[in-house]
Amino acid sequence: QVQLVESGGGSVQAGGALSVSCVSSGHTGMPTCMAWFRQAPGKEREGVATRYSDGTTSSADSVKGRFTIFKDNAKNTLYLQITSLKPEDTAIYYCAAAPLRYAGACHNRFEGDFIYWGQGTQVTVSS
Repeated sequence: QVQLVESGGGSVQAGGALSVSCVSSGHTGMPTCMAWFRQAPGKEREGVATRYSDGTTSSADSVKGRFTIFKDNAKNTLYLQITSLKPEDTAIYYCAAAPLRYAGACHNRFEGDFIYWGQGTQVTVSS
């Protein structure tokens, strides 16, 4: 089992920056793929960034250049750094993990592949 706990959400103004973090515990060596998803009000949850155990990362085209995913292995903590925030970034941000065999599968950001989820952290961007 793997437990994921997000933190760092909050309310910020458009154009600002924010980092959210996800601490993992339990069998932390098992998930090879870590990801950030988000769900905006009235919309489906979407994958925004992934990191595979080989260090490769990927992000959705809609956030490329503004969202950076990285991990501190010593702290078992996954981060998502967001810059140039827009009101449409308002969402609940979820950390997720999956024991995927290939980096390609990880970077597809298919929600159904992820079996471990955090409770989410709210990010609100005001204009």
